[in-house]
Amino acid sequence: MNRSCVNCLKSLVLSLNFLCWLCGAFVVAFGEFQMIHSKFASLITSFWPIYPANTLVVTGTIVTCVCYLGMLGGMKENRCMLISFFVLLFVLMLVELAMACVFLVYSRKIDAYFEEDLMRSLDIYRLSSSENNTDIKKDFDTVHFLFRCCGVHGEADWKGDIPISCCTEDPCNTLNPANWPEGCLVKLRDWFASNYVSTGAGVVTLFIIQFICLSITVPLFCHISRSGLGYK
Repeated sequence: MNRSCVNCLKSLVLSLNFLCWLCGAFVVAFGEFQMIHSKFASLITSFWPIYPANTLVVTGTIVTCVCYLGMLGGMKENRCMLISFFVLLFVLMLVELAMACVFLVYSRKIDAYFEEDLMRSLDIYRLSSSENNTDIKKDFDTVHFLFRCCGVHGEADWKGDIPISCCTEDPCNTLNPANWPEGCLVKLRDWFASNYVSTGAGVVTLFIIQFICLSITVPLFCHISRSGLGYK
């Protein structure tokens, strides 16, 4: 392989790893934005590791670090860095595939945890005084307002202590105000599902870029090895 081909391959490796690094940084920023502006984090606690924002931050951080290692290895033509990059990226891709399989296999269990968490949060809201558990109360009121629903399965879940956020229209301070007839379980679960779709699309895009980076790094590493360059 002549030097011009090597330089072209090296430039391609650097460009793809820089693109991968940028994607990882963007994923981290987007995950942080979701965590800061999330309205429902206090209501769902059983499966917080697969909460979309957490998934984005963790995945993006790892991808950013690994792709930076690949950029350095390509610039310095360093076998140690390139082989470390190759192994780490390969492991990361396996983890991403494993996470996708977990989502598919345990989707029904996740739905069950989702319902249990909402019912637990509703009971805490119903039994707490006005000064306690304000985050849960604020998040549940936000869910009622945004999704135009009441309770988990319906207003009967509140057992007579229906919050004013369930009211459909003024006046809400009457003895029997009109409340939203639908529960929030299905609507909130659909909202989370749409977030997982966008998260999954981002992870698939990253996976494709990672696979291309992996494929291009191999011939560069082989050339460096044949050229007798050491672990500089």
